[in-house]
Amino acid sequence: MKAVDEQGHVVHMDASPETGGHGNGVRPMHMLIMGLGGCTAIDVIMILKKQRQEIQDFRIEIEAEREKDKEPALWEKAHIRFLLTGHIEPGKAERAVELSMQKYCSVAETLRRSGTQLSWEVQVNAGLS
Repeated sequence: MKAVDEQGHVVHMDASPETGGHGNGVRPMHMLIMGLGGCTAIDVIMILKKQRQEIQDFRIEIEAEREKDKEPALWEKAHIRFLLTGHIEPGKAERAVELSMQKYCSVAETLRRSGTQLSWEVQVNAGLS
């Protein structure tokens, strides 16, 4: 199936073959977690640019777990890892993430209201020599 927004952007969704789908798209519940990553990334980039921080690379990794033995199986918890590279003050990165996750990101608030435990960590220039 495909979902089309009001601007005409298309996203393909499907279920796993085990549940009657063909595996030809993102599962809807995974789309929600991907939306969390996109929502908070937009916020963090906007905040850091306003603070005149130079972002060279930015990646988000999310580990999430759904409830077990429940229908519907909601997201129980999600841990977001923000990986930033560039001329970025770590304190400013931490603050940008905190503002996004606790104030601006609507997807984070939607998940929180459904009972999802959200946690995060910020790494600036990790692994660079």
